[in-house]
Amino acid sequence: MSDAADAGDAANTAAIDADAVTAAREQAATADRVVVKAGTNSLTDDESNLSLQKLDKLVDDIADLRDRGKQVVLVSSGAVGAGKGRIGYEEETVEESQALSTIGQSQLMAAYSDSFDRYDTKVAQLLLTQHDLDNPDRFTNIRNTIETLLEWGVVPIINENDAIATEELRIGDNDRLSSSVAIGIESDLLVTLTDVGGVYTGNPKTDDDAELIDAVGRNYDAVQSIVDESATGGFGGIRTKVEGARRVSEHGMPGIIAGSTAPDVLARIADSETVGTIFLPINGTDNE
Repeated sequence: MSDAADAGDAANTAAIDADAVTAAREQAATADRVVVKAGTNSLTDDESNLSLQKLDKLVDDIADLRDRGKQVVLVSSGAVGAGKGRIGYEEETVEESQALSTIGQSQLMAAYSDSFDRYDTKVAQLLLTQHDLDNPDRFTNIRNTIETLLEWGVVPIINENDAIATEELRIGDNDRLSSSVAIGIESDLLVTLTDVGGVYTGNPKTDDDAELIDAVGRNYDAVQSIVDESATGGFGGIRTKVEGARRVSEHGMPGIIAGSTAPDVLARIADSETVGTIFLPINGTDNE
């Protein structure tokens, strides 16, 4: 049996208490403040251009949470894709990606504004860098702004400031950003939406035998081994999603990785249904 198969067995058979999983799902369902992260593939088409259909679906899902009285902060990728669609140019260098992001960011926000208008909801844009997260004074200002927007019933939409943050153009940048924001604003839940249904025992795009891992807790080491072996090429983005979900779980909140195309994905989470892969809150304790 291969190492990947061994790891898959370990991930699926590790003793995770069923009651703990149920409790985590219920904790996720009752979250009052939710950070939702939408990746590039969840917002763009096969040509990497912004998909209004996908964006409207995301907004519909968020509107459902808001109708339940929840506060939602959205961390959204997609600016580069929107820029491509706007001027029809394919980037080849980091500098070109940065330039496309400056074109696409306004298009992305315009699309969000139009889509949320269907629910009579206003949106606000925040563009952040790692420096903003690391500097206590700057992040205090960011947190205060987010709190005020939420009090006003406005949906904050956060993205990396790609135009000046070269390193953050790497795959998974907004996964790290979303977990930092979720912890910093004391969110109750982080939901990472992606183009696969959660964390699998292999790459589901190439491995027909890959199975969805329902929950991650004491089996984290086994899951991490699977991710390290399976995460190649575009699938490599799952690493930072797993790291982000694990990180928020260490701060006492559930993290869920789920498929953005799943029908009513956020509503089903709010109904305590088994959706995607949930990372059990461990409150900073060792869960190995």
